[in-house]
Amino acid sequence: MQVKSLNLLNFRNYKNLKIDFDEKLNILVGKNAQGKTNIIEAIFYCCIGKSFKGTKDKDMIKWNENNSYIKMDLQKKFRDLKIEVLFSQSTKKSVKIDGINIHKIGELIGEINVIFFSPDELKLVKESPDERRKFMDIDLSQTHKKYFYLLNRYEKVLANRNRLLKMTKDINVLKDTIDIWDRALVEYAEQISLQRAKFIEDILPYAQKAHSYISNGSEVLDIKYKSGTKIDDFENFKEKMDKLLKQNLEKDFRLGYTTIGPHRDDLDIFVNDVEVKNFGSQGQQRTVALSLKLAELETMKSIKGEYPILLLDDVFSELDSDRKKRLLKFVSRTQTFITCTDLFNFDCGKIYTIKNGEIENIKNNI
Repeated sequence: MQVKSLNLLNFRNYKNLKIDFDEKLNILVGKNAQGKTNIIEAIFYCCIGKSFKGTKDKDMIKWNENNSYIKMDLQKKFRDLKIEVLFSQSTKKSVKIDGINIHKIGELIGEINVIFFSPDELKLVKESPDERRKFMDIDLSQTHKKYFYLLNRYEKVLANRNRLLKMTKDINVLKDTIDIWDRALVEYAEQISLQRAKFIEDILPYAQKAHSYISNGSEVLDIKYKSGTKIDDFENFKEKMDKLLKQNLEKDFRLGYTTIGPHRDDLDIFVNDVEVKNFGSQGQQRTVALSLKLAELETMKSIKGEYPILLLDDVFSELDSDRKKRLLKFVSRTQTFITCTDLFNFDCGKIYTIKNGEIENIKNNI
């Protein structure tokens, strides 16, 4: 799987850009705020249907323009693919796959697999459980399209149950009305929990291998799935969770939200048997986060039959020379996009020098 070319019209700070890419390594170099990250943001958007910056669609339209357009041409294992996105100040965005409009983002997710990493991804390790759930959900949604819809249904049921908890004034009335939401919540929770637990089981060996490689064998990584249902196994899961929901109903009623379920899942991450979120160094946290992202390369390859696209935003500024070399060797198996402010000793791929929303120079490395 590889991006062949990208066209941008009025996207961020680009007025009009057409760029062809190397099949393996693409280095986007330039000073800060020149437009390097905007290019990989456009690639990510065409794969996932949203920005990794979490910004609104209209914010990606160039200042003082009414519309913005992205076109990305790709080559997959068995076919070519074209993704087009049109943003407008006055109407909803339009997304096309091979010239055909799609109506739900779920139709796009999984068509092109992508992995994104930046120094901000440290939040995967050191911030709230939301970030670790998002990590699992983005990966599973790309590799298992049904999971994306399953998660959406769970979140709608959860929202309805929480609304009922907040609106109902009498707990006896609540007991008579909440059962319909509990049954649906339990049904979806079992499937989500099972897939997340299996995902961590599958990705762990790859993450351990990547982590050992980057740390030069000095550290051992371990990850444990921490269920928000507080159920340790999946035997009779529905019955156990239903019982827990009933036991916690008075507590949920007082708080006004559901305290048990996959929306409370987390991951416990250890390096050399030390919990890394609170006790690991920033270097260890960074290596863990990067290792998890690199592990996704192999899990996606094993499921989809081809490697995903890898986007590394300003990662090299955080690594020493030895780890840079090791990282470059590790990612050589897939098409990779790297943004940086200073050139490292790259001996392959293409180097694009970017200045003020334009490509100033392209250098081919042999």
